[in-house]
Amino acid sequence: MSIKNKITYKIPPNTQPTITTSPGVNVRDMMLEDSTDLLDNVEVTTIAQECVKLKTKEDEIAKLEEQLKSKKAEADDISSRVIPELLAEQGLSEIKLADGSKVSVKKEYRCTLPKDESRRAQCYQWLRDQGLGDIIKNNIFVTFGKGEDDKAKHLLDLAQTNGYEPQQKSDVAWMTLTALFRERIESGLDMPSDVFSTWIKDKTKITRK
Repeated sequence: MSIKNKITYKIPPNTQPTITTSPGVNVRDMMLEDSTDLLDNVEVTTIAQECVKLKTKEDEIAKLEEQLKSKKAEADDISSRVIPELLAEQGLSEIKLADGSKVSVKKEYRCTLPKDESRRAQCYQWLRDQGLGDIIKNNIFVTFGKGEDDKAKHLLDLAQTNGYEPQQKSDVAWMTLTALFRERIESGLDMPSDVFSTWIKDKTKITRK
């Protein structure tokens, strides 16, 4: 039968720890009983310290990113609302600053397809009804099994003849759609906002000398 000795650690405030044990007990061996190597503990402590440093840096970055987001929102409000309104009150579209910089306000357009598939289908149909279907990109996907590379080289109708079900996906690049939107609005034509995702806003541009 083995007898285990109990070690009591008493560490009063601002004092060195006092270790009480039985005679004949190797204190160092007892202290290392729960660790295979004292060096490992040192390394683990170093890793923990570096992890704390990383967490601190990540928190600092998150705070700075939030501040940057706030500053961008403030700048956007000045650019799209404050300056355009002030210039409009004076009947101006642009001014020059004392340092020679040119400040002008122009319209910024954006038009995209909605994420909802049913609304996207309405967009495609509207474009086709307006004779604008040529800007729609159609991607046809056909799935072939292993060893059927030769069949993959055939045309879509051949794939259908062989019993394959092609998948068709339509799309319109947002830049193409935005250009069309701007062209139609400037020409006095409509672009249904209940079908497409659209917005128009003023944007102040500062051209530095």
